[in-house]
Amino acid sequence: MGKHQFGLFFFFSVIFSLGLVSFISCIFAETKIARRHDLRLEGKLCFLPESRAVVFGVTAFICISLAVLIGNLLFFVNCCSREKRKANNNKSIISVTLLLFSWISFGIAAILLGVATSMSREQPYGEGWLDGECYTVRNGVYVGSGMLSLVTVLSLIGAAATNK
Repeated sequence: MGKHQFGLFFFFSVIFSLGLVSFISCIFAETKIARRHDLRLEGKLCFLPESRAVVFGVTAFICISLAVLIGNLLFFVNCCSREKRKANNNKSIISVTLLLFSWISFGIAAILLGVATSMSREQPYGEGWLDGECYTVRNGVYVGSGMLSLVTVLSLIGAAATNK
């Protein structure tokens, strides 16, 4: 029993650490996004240099994806390795609800991170980000992604913890 508890604590720590790294990377990305003064215009053409937010955005996405993968594996191994439960068990309803909530928050965070990181890449003259126009990431997008990363990780840990 003690080894099982240590294993759960270890996996919970890894999941939380990956979520924390994702959150911190999002905060750093927010401070490195391209600003309006970085935008160069020549007639109707625009140029926006690549910002350092790309590296932090990719790091955040990889960390939260790994945390979700490990958390889901932990949840399903824990769920499928025991005897069948009654369908109306309140604990399993809570754990499945938390798991679904973690998937939804991860999906939104992944979309925000993907779009913001894509916008943070170089936007050359005449190409831009979309239809030849340059776009900058709005303030708070990376912070919102970071908050959703924490929500994802905490709900995933809650789902795995209540799945005992």
